[in-house]
Amino acid sequence: MCGRYTLVVDQEELEERFEATFAEPFSPRYNLAPSQRLPVITDERPGTIRRIEWGLDPAWADDADGLINARAETIDRKPSFRDAYRRRRGGRSREDTGGPDGGPWAGRCLVLADGFYEWVETEHGKQPYRVAFADDRPFAMAGLWERRVPETTQTGLDAFGGGADVGGPADVRETFTVVTTEPNDAVADLHHRMAVVLEPDGERRWLTDDDPRELLAPIDGAEMRAYPVSTAVNDPAVDEPSLIEPVDGGVS
Repeated sequence: MCGRYTLVVDQEELEERFEATFAEPFSPRYNLAPSQRLPVITDERPGTIRRIEWGLDPAWADDADGLINARAETIDRKPSFRDAYRRRRGGRSREDTGGPDGGPWAGRCLVLADGFYEWVETEHGKQPYRVAFADDRPFAMAGLWERRVPETTQTGLDAFGGGADVGGPADVRETFTVVTTEPNDAVADLHHRMAVVLEPDGERRWLTDDDPRELLAPIDGAEMRAYPVSTAVNDPAVDEPSLIEPVDGGVS
């Protein structure tokens, strides 16, 4: 699975690499965690990097499910993910679900990262590892996202007099999940799943193609490395450069 990751490249480099502009200022992050609003590029606005909450809340769910991962093998069939994978909502095409920044939307996104963490059981406890390219270059993980827009209703006397509505921009919720696949050689000894890391030439195809399942295979791990890091990363409130520094293999 993918439950924590990093994005320590500066804003200018990310904008150049992904040919997109941040909607709000960005600072390097060393411990990105579920429930946080994190940088993604959506199929709705492919020229903009904006922040969406990690933990998919499917449109049909009564309560927030907070689904942080989606298995690549079943995203086209599982109810929680199929509308987003098909870029649809409730049987309607995306063109019928509101324009850019408008109404409900279910689609695909690029989750920007430059490394991710996995944990391995040892005789001393769980040892976290960071997995990244040897040159620490940024990459995009395949993601799915949704925007939930609540029904607008009226209550009390206002319902008869055209008074204030219940529901508005503050109630809109945008969430995403990271797609996972079989591990490559760099991850296989750490975990039985890994995030789908897209090849650069497949990133835009992930956002636009009708059925891009061929992109969801494990990326070649020859240029990737996995190394142990401090157990301080276990606390999502800790977000500092020391987290990505290598440590001895034992728990630190």
